Amino acid sequence: MKNKYQKTIYACFTGYIVQAIINNFVPLLFLTLQSTYQISLSKITFLVTVNFGLQLIIDLLSIGFVDKIGYRASALLAHIFSAAGLILLTILPDLMSDAYIGIIISVMVYAIGGGLLEVLISPIVEACPTDNKEKAMSLLHSFYCWGHVSVVLLSTLFFALFGIHNWKLLAIFWAIIPIINAISFTKVPIAPLIDDDETGLKLKDLVKTKVFWVLMLLMVCAGASEQAVSQWASTFAEKGLHVSKTVGDLAGPMLFAILMGTSRAIYGKYGHKINLNRFMLFSGFTCVLSYLIISLSPYPVLGLIGCGLCGLSVGILWPGTFSIASATIRGGGTAMFAFLALAGDLGCSGGPTFVGLVSSTFSDNLKAGILGAIIFPILLILGIKVLGRMQTNKNVHAINK
Repeated sequence: MKNKYQKTIYACFTGYIVQAIINNFVPLLFLTLQSTYQISLSKITFLVTVNFGLQLIIDLLSIGFVDKIGYRASALLAHIFSAAGLILLTILPDLMSDAYIGIIISVMVYAIGGGLLEVLISPIVEACPTDNKEKAMSLLHSFYCWGHVSVVLLSTLFFALFGIHNWKLLAIFWAIIPIINAISFTKVPIAPLIDDDETGLKLKDLVKTKVFWVLMLLMVCAGASEQAVSQWASTFAEKGLHVSKTVGDLAGPMLFAILMGTSRAIYGKYGHKINLNRFMLFSGFTCVLSYLIISLSPYPVLGLIGCGLCGLSVGILWPGTFSIASATIRGGGTAMFAFLALAGDLGCSGGPTFVGLVSSTFSDNLKAGILGAIIFPILLILGIKVLGRMQTNKNVHAINK
């Protein structure tokens, strides 16, 4: 039975690579798109807002239709939209009178795919009959990191060999991956998230559950703790290594992504020997330490080391919260995973914004912004402590019964 679902897990691993392509390929083309189509930089950077903003909306809307049309159909749609958006990017800007509108439409199409993938992939893996679901979840999320690194490395290599003016060929190449994975999802078995003898929680019951709101807080803090530093990683690399902005854009984010993926892969391999709550608590304290190193160290190279340490520390927070939610709230179903994804995305957008606001208040002092954002890992630590007490009380009540 377990071997039967191995191909499902592999398809889900690839699904997170697809999401990494969606989120990280087009930003590599920002300057090229700006110069090719004479688009202002403010309009180009707005594409990031469109992408993640629409993914947030899809997270919310998916609650209403995923269970109705089924996980297989939803997964197929996610991959089709992802591939279509990348292909349209090579066609629409040249077809339309305003190239920017063509780019916006393309981004919106693949953002629908990215939002669906975020809601679907984790519960599909959670439903698979595996020995240790926490390990599988952590390993799954590590593939987003490896996808991120691969997109940056392979795209950079392609541009060096064939020139950035051939970016449309590379976009088609990246589109092939979701097309192939869509075919995989037509064949692999998908287990039901809720057993036939169980009934899933209704939305009103879910929001009345106290532990659900603690988990939502953890997801917001996980996303914010990660992106508050990740978004500024290239700046730390540029200053710490005294390299050009181009090299900094590669070195900083890749160091962060590699170490974040490493921590997830380590838990994916040895998770059965590690208590998840304790590991997340340790990661929270390590994250606080990394923020202190980044913000208080007088040496730029230590800032870069702190950035890498942050990547290592935040790796388990997102998949770990998903795993704890599945084990704690039985029958949470699609609604629970969708709301957790929504909370995580809110944290991802809110963390860097908070850093920017605090930095501006202190005369564009980035270190002051990072120091202010230390509130997110601190809240996460408190949330894990509260969650531990809730779990203990639940077990005591179960014994007394």
